[in-house]
Amino acid sequence: MPLPNILIEFKSKASTAIKRGERGIVAIIVVDETHGVTKIEDVTQIPASLTPANKAYIERCFLGGVRPVRSVVLIVSDTVQNGLKVLETQKFDYVVGPHDMESEAATAMATFVKGLRDTKGIKVKAVLPNTKGDHEGIINFTTDNIVVGETTFTTAQYCSRIAGLLAGTPLQQSATYYQLSEVDDVPKFTKAELDKKIDAGEFVIFHDGEKVKVARAVNSLTTVGATKSEDYKSIKIVDIMDLIYTDIKRTCEDSYIGKFANNYDNKCNLIVSIQAYLESLRNDELLDQDIYTGIDMASQTNYLKGKDEPVDDMTEQEIKEANTQTFVFLESRFKILNAIEDIQINFFI
Repeated sequence: MPLPNILIEFKSKASTAIKRGERGIVAIIVVDETHGVTKIEDVTQIPASLTPANKAYIERCFLGGVRPVRSVVLIVSDTVQNGLKVLETQKFDYVVGPHDMESEAATAMATFVKGLRDTKGIKVKAVLPNTKGDHEGIINFTTDNIVVGETTFTTAQYCSRIAGLLAGTPLQQSATYYQLSEVDDVPKFTKAELDKKIDAGEFVIFHDGEKVKVARAVNSLTTVGATKSEDYKSIKIVDIMDLIYTDIKRTCEDSYIGKFANNYDNKCNLIVSIQAYLESLRNDELLDQDIYTGIDMASQTNYLKGKDEPVDDMTEQEIKEANTQTFVFLESRFKILNAIEDIQINFFI
């Protein structure tokens, strides 16, 4: 009975989820003369051959958030488009383009990242300057004139800083109201103006009169409906969604697919393993209490109907145990926990 190995794999994934979620990987595409891919684990490893502007751009990423970034995957190319060709083969969580990225290149990167997420199942995110992606994988950073000491940065120049901040935010926390202690000033906005920007899917930083901090950690998604709820606007929620999707996909591919007979007992073992994984995430305060994993009865019934099986004469248990050739139809229901961001207190004196 080798199938319990997959339970061990899922438990291993769950036990390291928090640690993996504390420090993400940022991919940075820059345009420079010496082309190639370099993994950088701290600022001392930044290639000396880069221009001063590119070096500083990478250094800003390493400022991190609550935690430092795990590493930076540096892609040096002659154009952003050629850099994107290399990007798909790299492991990363967030990606940014060059410090002088223009709108055409930003749009191309947004399209590329959407494609990775929606058609290839590669759950990564991009931090882009002034890019209305209307997508959970695109963070639309829009703050400009960012004053740090004697230097004023553009929106594009500070995208690496924002990506490092998000990659360094633990899964149990949100980047909302995270303080950027190095920033002295940014353009001033009223609360109504900030609310409007947030509702439009903009990631902005603002000055609260004492310090500069993140307004609300949202991505660019603005269109919600049957397939994407309001939760999809939250960067924290999407990060946890991506973790769960990637862990289950990789574990199934590495430890399950092609290795076991597709009978009901083995399906149940897979269900138990996924349920245990999700319950471990619940114990780490990533998921709410109620979690269910089981056979997707609707999909299984439709499949059997397509095979001319007499499903109308079958019991629910018979449908669950029916032969589905190479297919396994499962469903899981759970709620992802967001962070405390809105507090309302009524005082009675």
